[in-house]
Amino acid sequence: MIQSNTYSLTILALASLPLLAQAESTQTLPTLYVDAQQTANIRPVTTYESPVSNLEFEPRIDLQSRNMAEAQGDVTIRGGIFEGTGFRIGSATLIDPQTGHYSTELPIAPEMLTLPEILTGSENALFGFNSTAGTISYDWSQIQDGGKLTIGGGDHDLNFQRIHHGITGALGESGVWSWGLEAEMSRSESAGSIQNGDHDFNRSSGRLQILGPKSQTDFFAGYQGKKFAWPGMYTGTKYINALEYEDIRTNLFIINHHEFYGDDNYFEITATHRQNRDNYQLDAIKLVIDDPETLAVDESIGGTATALVDYPALHNTKVSSLAINGFHKMGASFGFHYTGQITADEWKKVDPYTDPQVDATRTYVKLSILPEYLIALNSSDSLTFRIGGSVDDTNRDESQLSAIGDIKWRHVYSNGNSDNFYLSYSEASQVAGYVATGDYKGGPYGSNADLSRETSHNIEVGGAFKRGNYTLAGTLFHRWDNELIDWTYSNNVTTARSAKGIDIETFGVELIASKHWNTIEAIASYTHLNKDEDYGNDSIDASFYALNYAKHRFTLGAIWTPSEIIQFRIDNEWRQNQENSLRLGSDSAFFTHIGLSIYPTQFENLELFFAIDNVWDDNFQDVPGTPGRGDQYSAGVTFSW
Repeated sequence: MIQSNTYSLTILALASLPLLAQAESTQTLPTLYVDAQQTANIRPVTTYESPVSNLEFEPRIDLQSRNMAEAQGDVTIRGGIFEGTGFRIGSATLIDPQTGHYSTELPIAPEMLTLPEILTGSENALFGFNSTAGTISYDWSQIQDGGKLTIGGGDHDLNFQRIHHGITGALGESGVWSWGLEAEMSRSESAGSIQNGDHDFNRSSGRLQILGPKSQTDFFAGYQGKKFAWPGMYTGTKYINALEYEDIRTNLFIINHHEFYGDDNYFEITATHRQNRDNYQLDAIKLVIDDPETLAVDESIGGTATALVDYPALHNTKVSSLAINGFHKMGASFGFHYTGQITADEWKKVDPYTDPQVDATRTYVKLSILPEYLIALNSSDSLTFRIGGSVDDTNRDESQLSAIGDIKWRHVYSNGNSDNFYLSYSEASQVAGYVATGDYKGGPYGSNADLSRETSHNIEVGGAFKRGNYTLAGTLFHRWDNELIDWTYSNNVTTARSAKGIDIETFGVELIASKHWNTIEAIASYTHLNKDEDYGNDSIDASFYALNYAKHRFTLGAIWTPSEIIQFRIDNEWRQNQENSLRLGSDSAFFTHIGLSIYPTQFENLELFFAIDNVWDDNFQDVPGTPGRGDQYSAGVTFSW
């Protein structure tokens, strides 16, 4: 009954937002806003904060987690797959050339970054790198004086601790230059919300910042160690009692410089180096079928579970990048955007099926230019035209030319409200990771050396309306992906999953609305996706990623601050996924994340917090065949200075 009532309240709140926009409001810009923060909760329940925390409630993102988002979470945008999503820090996109699963390994304290911007369509085509569906883009924040200490714990033997501090000072005697130092240390461990779902994490990160009158330079170094387990994490239901473990150790170094010059001109240059070492272990029992011509993971067909699977794999990945982006204005109406990135990787793999090891290297290059022409129709209306393109190339694959273009109309009212409409067409391309495109004989993961470069074509129309503290944004898009690399399941093969090329069309609708009242801030969204796929192969029985998507998805987040000492935060997601024969249980899910903060007046700068993740203990399988997470409770204290 409680869950049913919550469904009704969620749908009612979504339907009410446009009507509530008519109410007059004199409040300041809310925290939850279409083009700002889009989830109510910032702090996760199961571990310390990371750049991917709570992205599962972000309207434009679908996060498919194993164990939890901070352990191994596949981030997808607009019905793409995880490998089609880029993570951009400054002007550089950090890629994982192994599989794309580890693109989210970013040992950076969230305080060091701005809120993420979700780049899609022409923005992704311009600023993205080796990503076809979208890019999550972060900038470096300015260091602030002060810090905080957090200590907490919860059920399932959860405990976590975190300390963060920043300090700034004047540089020289001019008064316009300053320096900043920032550092943090975090750790957490638990037995997991289901059996054999334990984790042990730690992270250390720091940076030096130099601020000038029109420039910011950041020097960053970070390390993260993650040990975690989850049954059937990547192999799903292929094996019996499949226990999978990962030990991931990541080192990341970044130098970033951003500078403004002239009128509206800027450039940013970023250098990165990341090393990711992954120790993966699969321990399972393999079904031996009585009939050798029949292969399946179902004892009902007659088999004996006697063959043991012991599959250890060691991966060592190094990736270095140099990237630049900027805008240069030439006169009052004309300018051009430009981006460029060169990335070199090195990947080594050792497992029982490689003798003695696999070594691979690749160098990637992308250059983009997008001229822009602005027409001021009058004092309130303007038109902007952009048309350009990009070129992608590697030393192992064919190059690809891609077109980028859009037209935008903007109307600004005297009271600060605005209307925006746009139409865009863009193309993007990428090459898949080594695990998918290799030529490895045997093992649980089947590669395919015949896979080629992926290409994507996207057309969309959208708009946004701002009225005081109410904003509504909407988009219609149609994307064609050619040779998209998907991981698939077949009953008649011995591998747990195999890489296949697919041609697929995706049609989507996105609606996002936000509103602010005296004590309540709310943001709601609805997305619809529909796909038409062609694998060119009748032997494929299920898809782990490309066809694992929500046909209908609602999100609703709210922050209620009834007084200075209490704040209540809630995020909700309801989804109806496309049917998938691998998924055990329902194809629909309802997730709720609740956070309560109390600020005692007797203790200045003290916060007591309590949080629940997966309130309804929904066991929905984010990844088909892989067990879903359980509920998690946590509580703690944060002292700030």
